[in-house]
Amino acid sequence: MANNRSSRAVGVGRVLIAVYAILALGATARSVVQIATKFDVAPVAYLLSGLAGLVYILATVALLGRGDTWYRIAWVTIIFEFVGVVTIGALSLFDAAIFPADTVWSYFGRGYLFIPLVLPILGMLWLRHTRPSRLAGSDIVAPGPAA
Repeated sequence: MANNRSSRAVGVGRVLIAVYAILALGATARSVVQIATKFDVAPVAYLLSGLAGLVYILATVALLGRGDTWYRIAWVTIIFEFVGVVTIGALSLFDAAIFPADTVWSYFGRGYLFIPLVLPILGMLWLRHTRPSRLAGSDIVAPGPAA
């Protein structure tokens, strides 16, 4: 069960998780206000920002979580986030009319100092660095020298 006790919230991971938490709070709060006050102006953009906020919340929780399941969830959310920021970022560059208002991921996160573009890359690197050992927590014993 050593794997369930391992944590990604150590060293640089703490900073990464803190940035995820701040972005989750900022993106979610902004989208809630936009959806509540001016949804008719740009519903797709505001819903995408809400989705981004939820993804950041889940990524934060997953990075804090322990064990293989949370590790996999962290990968899925961070890959989804990366694909989202690259896709929405490219669409907003090539056809600005698609989004009459910016989303969190518009122009690759320009409104958030490009943190939405850089953060998933750092997240994937951190996940790779903190990959759970395949043998951790299992009953498999590595063979030792014959006695």
